[in-house]
Amino acid sequence: MPAVASTRPPQTAARKDLYEIGEVPPLGHVPAKMHAWAIRKERHGPPETSMQLEVLPTWPIGEDEVLVYVMAGGVNYNGVWAGLGVPISPLDVHKHPFHIAGSDASGIVWACGSKVRRWKVGDEVIVHCNQDDGDDEDCNGGDPLLSPSQRIWGYETPDGSFAQFCRVQSRQLMTKPAHLSWEEAACYTLTLATAYRMLFGHAPHTMKPGDHVLVWGASGGLGVFGVQLAAASGANAIGIISDESKRDYVMQLGAKGVINRKEFSCWGQMPKVGTPEYDAWVKEARKFGKAIWGITGKRDVDIVFEHPGEATFPVSCLVVKRGGMVVFCAGTSGYNITFDARYVWMRQKRIQGSHFAHLKQASAANQFVLDRRIDPCMSEVFPWTRIPYAHELMRTNRHPPGNMAVLVNTPRTGLRTL
Repeated sequence: MPAVASTRPPQTAARKDLYEIGEVPPLGHVPAKMHAWAIRKERHGPPETSMQLEVLPTWPIGEDEVLVYVMAGGVNYNGVWAGLGVPISPLDVHKHPFHIAGSDASGIVWACGSKVRRWKVGDEVIVHCNQDDGDDEDCNGGDPLLSPSQRIWGYETPDGSFAQFCRVQSRQLMTKPAHLSWEEAACYTLTLATAYRMLFGHAPHTMKPGDHVLVWGASGGLGVFGVQLAAASGANAIGIISDESKRDYVMQLGAKGVINRKEFSCWGQMPKVGTPEYDAWVKEARKFGKAIWGITGKRDVDIVFEHPGEATFPVSCLVVKRGGMVVFCAGTSGYNITFDARYVWMRQKRIQGSHFAHLKQASAANQFVLDRRIDPCMSEVFPWTRIPYAHELMRTNRHPPGNMAVLVNTPRTGLRTL
């Protein structure tokens, strides 16, 4: 395991082909090799098995690409999926012999392709994880998230942030908030931008002042931004928790009210309509709806911010208002979603899938952070050597509320610049 250096060599120092983690090369010098946490197909499994330290070639870059010297990274569930190879192996997608996970990063521009104009070597940046080929109608005047070439960097590409250097398209870069440390800046973009598109990206069902928004998993990495975006935009978030100890935390984020779903028993796939089990489910779901009314003043919610999927979707479709929207970006409790279709078609409710965000949406989300209107909600920080362990905590649901970060080249927490 490589030693972690903490001193920056002078720019006149001899140039090397490999530097230790935290040892800073002369600005702009790209060493031939780098340290990285790599996943290979033959060792798919839990993160502490699948992720192994290797010395690998530093990425070459194309004319519209940028090489970033990674200071810190964020921990997301797609790193767990990549390690497990479930539901698919990312190596079968990008066909590279190894995979470096990590879809959030903060760092420094270290090299630029010949056509890169917006960024220069030395710029301090964060990375959003949407990539595309940029050459079709959706990428040019449409919605890049609908492009057939759309992919998630660090999951569907092999060159993520858990390495000394990462390779990105120049249009993935955004300005690092100067008031944040490297690790704070690295932990939030995937989840914040996802939440932003869910709430603002699906017209005409865009969140407006005064709207009521039901946020599942309100203390989690995604839910904390659903709550904060609502509060910062003049809407009213109703935060759903499953642990009473998280109530105060969610209220402090700006929720109008909090409901503990453990007080109700209407979760999981919906029972067959017309059975006694269905009647019992409806009765319990309506009790949950009355708890929402207790916060909203007997108003149904305008938007349901959904991501658990199988366990909660039937109730989400029941409690959203006539003409309202259930927007979902995941199925963390399962993919076999059920709902009572009658309530959806007769009350003209919208069910909307949502997947990450494009640059304009990610930049708008980041502006909330630049303006200090949203906190990254960083929970715990892990050193370089503990990156697999951080993912194991997430895999086994032992991670704390908020968003986890990992140190890469930054030698210690709290640093804001090189």
